[in-house]
Amino acid sequence: MTAAFVSEYRKIATTRLWWVLLICMIAGAGFMAGVVAFSFAFADDLGGEAAVPAGMDPRAMAMTIYGLAVSFGYVFPAILGALAVTGEMRHRTIDTTLLADPHRGRIIGAKLAAVAPFAALFGIAGMAAAVATGAAGLALADSPTYLDDPATWGSIGMGVVALTTWGLVGVGLGAAVPHQVVVIVALIGWTQLVEPVLRLVLSLIEPLAGMAAYLPGAAGDAMVGASFYSSTGSAGLLSPWAGFGVLLAYGAIAAVVGWLVTFRRDLS
Repeated sequence: MTAAFVSEYRKIATTRLWWVLLICMIAGAGFMAGVVAFSFAFADDLGGEAAVPAGMDPRAMAMTIYGLAVSFGYVFPAILGALAVTGEMRHRTIDTTLLADPHRGRIIGAKLAAVAPFAALFGIAGMAAAVATGAAGLALADSPTYLDDPATWGSIGMGVVALTTWGLVGVGLGAAVPHQVVVIVALIGWTQLVEPVLRLVLSLIEPLAGMAAYLPGAAGDAMVGASFYSSTGSAGLLSPWAGFGVLLAYGAIAAVVGWLVTFRRDLS
């Protein structure tokens, strides 16, 4: 297993893809958190009435801003995880991988283990960027940043765990949908369009409102304890650890599907 892990780790570390996605993650998380936070800071200039939206607790607002790295940035570690599988399928290096180690279950496990540290780096960098620009905007708005509160750092840490978990979910999705272009388009479409719309629509249908909390993006938001979508009127969230369990379940289901559909057939 050690040799398989080292091999999979090098396949990621020796390419430019991971750090290009990392830069995009940092830029995207910092930009989104900064835009939202600074919009509160300059609410008066923009015609707003207050720095804090009506009816929103200042701490909830701060955590919502910091959590934007998870709400909008989880697509980056997910893509990294998916490409760890689909890249081999596209370039046919999977043939060499299987010749070196024909134990396919071990290959999937090694890919999960190899993606984990990179996904953790994405989580740390993304949350750091969101906290940096978000706290700056809150400070300009004379709104508390809550960075002196241990509970805030606990939520930020859970955000790192959520983004790390998304990297593992991406590996499962890549195994289930081994076509590289399809899985990338599907991830971008789902994370940036389909799920946000679905969460809003479900929140408007009272009998189905609770289902929105079990969507994968909502599960990741639950780990932080705040969500941009919930702050705009969408359905509530699960508890942080329940969200973690739901997100892991999505990854496990995708990995099992990938094992049954992709890795048990002839790949040559």
